[in-house]
Amino acid sequence: MVYYSEATHYSVQKNISLLNMQSIVIRTNDKGEMDYEDLKETLQLHRHQPAIILANIGTTMTEAKDDIAQIQAILKRYAIKNAYLHCDAALAGTYLSLLGESQFDFSHGCDSIAISGHKFIGSPIPCGVILVKKHYRDRVGRSIPYIGTFDTTISGSRNAITPLFIWYAIQKYGKNGLLKRAQQSLENADYLTKELNKMSIGAWRNEHAITVVLPRPSQKICNKWSLATDGDIAHVICMPGVTRMMLENFVADMKKKCALLKHMRSKHPDFTG
Repeated sequence: MVYYSEATHYSVQKNISLLNMQSIVIRTNDKGEMDYEDLKETLQLHRHQPAIILANIGTTMTEAKDDIAQIQAILKRYAIKNAYLHCDAALAGTYLSLLGESQFDFSHGCDSIAISGHKFIGSPIPCGVILVKKHYRDRVGRSIPYIGTFDTTISGSRNAITPLFIWYAIQKYGKNGLLKRAQQSLENADYLTKELNKMSIGAWRNEHAITVVLPRPSQKICNKWSLATDGDIAHVICMPGVTRMMLENFVADMKKKCALLKHMRSKHPDFTG
């Protein structure tokens, strides 16, 4: 049985369908983190089945992080020995590790970790890195004389240039340089949150997150700034390429919109736009 939260990336459901596996969606709290009580109750009902649990280390919309320690405690409580825990750390995995805030690696009980190369690291081509325990890799790996190497992929081949992009970024910035980029991103996220709050806009972010969540602005602002939205919320992700000037211009647009709304409401008390 596969367990994943309702905030999990949509690709997971596609893969589960392709594999024709049973799955259960776990609720999340208001911040996007897995509801551990719901996980506990659900696992108890299906404790006779092996469990695959997908933990998010930075959800798509709110950058919420699931607590690996709590998940492991629940597995232990119900004596579920046959379990596999995967951490989707696509966005946050790199900089959380640099900040010393990684509570999701193999020493914490995970079996595999996925990290994106085109998000924080900045590869111009979408790519990623999957880290997995050796004994799991060896179960699917085969020595292929034709290519002269040990193959662990599904397709039998993979992109050769994207690893070079990741290698180049690591060589260019080094650990200290990447850490500086992480700190700047966090500072920018803090700046944006505070500036929006000054306008009485209920912006917030999860701990150690570079994603700022805010009430969905007007469609005009969403279109201009290419804001991702989900229902009544939107977000701004303060990637290393997002400069303070960009954020200042965004704040200026939001101020204009707030001033316009205030003016319209003063003239028309029933105005709700």
